[in-house]
Amino acid sequence: MAKRIVLAVVLVFVAWEILDYVIHQVILSSAYEQTANLWRSPEEMNMVLLIIVALVVSFFFVYIYARLVSPKTVTNGLLYGLLFGCAFGISMAYGTYAVMPIPYSMALVWFLGTLVEMVIGGAIAGLIIKEEKSEA
Repeated sequence: MAKRIVLAVVLVFVAWEILDYVIHQVILSSAYEQTANLWRSPEEMNMVLLIIVALVVSFFFVYIYARLVSPKTVTNGLLYGLLFGCAFGISMAYGTYAVMPIPYSMALVWFLGTLVEMVIGGAIAGLIIKEEKSEA
C-alpha cells in the first residue's frame, strides 16, 4: 500500500501543479495584474514554500483517502474529491473574498479551480489506492 500511496501523492501533486499553472498563470493572469497591489512582487514570492505546501497537501489528501475511505473505488475517490474540494475551495476562495478586495470573479475561479483539482485528485487516488487483500 505504501508504494501506491507514494505514487498517488506524486501524481496528484503533478496534476495539481499543472492545473495551478493553468488557473493562476493563464485564466487569472489579468485579474492578478489588476490587483497587483494586494500581492507580493514575483521577486518576494517564496516559490519553494508554495511547492512544499502543495506537496504536503497532496500527501495528506491521499493519506486521508487511503486510511479513511472505504471501499476504495473511483466513484468514492470522485466523491471524496468533490467534498474535499467544496470544503477547501469555499474556505479559501470565499474566506479570502470576505476579507480582501479581490474581484468576485477571482474568488469564483479559485473555488471552481479548487473543486476541479480536488475531483481530479480524488479520481487519481481512487484509481491507484486499492483495498488491501486480507490473508485468509
